[in-house]
Amino acid sequence: MSPLDQSIALCRQITAKHAKTFYLGSLLLPRPKRHAIWAIYAWLRQTDELLDGLEASNTQVEVTRSKLEHWGSHLEALFQGGEPQTPTDLALIDAIQTYQLSIQPFREMLLGQSMDLDTQRYSTWEDLRLYCYRVAGVVGLMSSEIMGFVPGLDGTEEAVALGIAMQLTNILRDVGEDARRGRIYLPLEDLRRFNYSERDLFNYVIDERWIALMDYEIKRARQLYAQAEQGIRTLQPDSRWPVAASLMLYRQILNAIERNHYQVFRTRAYVSTLSKALALPVAWWRSNYYGY
Repeated sequence: MSPLDQSIALCRQITAKHAKTFYLGSLLLPRPKRHAIWAIYAWLRQTDELLDGLEASNTQVEVTRSKLEHWGSHLEALFQGGEPQTPTDLALIDAIQTYQLSIQPFREMLLGQSMDLDTQRYSTWEDLRLYCYRVAGVVGLMSSEIMGFVPGLDGTEEAVALGIAMQLTNILRDVGEDARRGRIYLPLEDLRRFNYSERDLFNYVIDERWIALMDYEIKRARQLYAQAEQGIRTLQPDSRWPVAASLMLYRQILNAIERNHYQVFRTRAYVSTLSKALALPVAWWRSNYYGY
């Protein structure tokens, strides 16, 4: 196995381990696109891991900030033709060269990760939307450069909307986990809208106020998914099925939250293996014959 093949294999392992739904969708792509998507995810995962275990102490924050800056310098070097330094670099370099990837979405991702060093609350949806754009919307930009659009069509805005929808879904699913780290990602203006306090959230209060708040956020996420869905037709035909499948599977997490009666503090919403299996042929049919 060549060094490049070894690097791609490692990126595949990282993706399969840490992003099961994303990985399942990637398997539906042609081999070259699949390899590039794995390389991007491996970079994203390593970026995210720089913040793992982050505590609120000033020393820890500054250490992590320094790591992010070093990682950013390494990224700049790779895009400028620098030598690989980590086992996954060869796969990323290959993706950069094959698909002429832009560096700006990667830079935005690093800015989004830096926001987690300084921000534990978001006042408005616009504030949170910027964070979601940087840590997830830009993944839509990266992926679009690999998947490609039909000549004359541009689904960039829809690709960004899908990333933001997925990140908002993660936030709704992980409210309890984030609360245990002292973080609230839900916009504070929305908590006030439903007269639900930070104290209520940290006490895991589930009542009519919480249900109304979650319904409001779930509706917002579904609107973003609906916008993203309109962009599937703009993609190259060989990329429509995996994107449609990923959208369908991630959107089902919202259904799971509702089935769990909005208990996201102690119960993690997930999509069953059976549901995933059933979604794939539906996504294929819609991608080829209906709706897209």
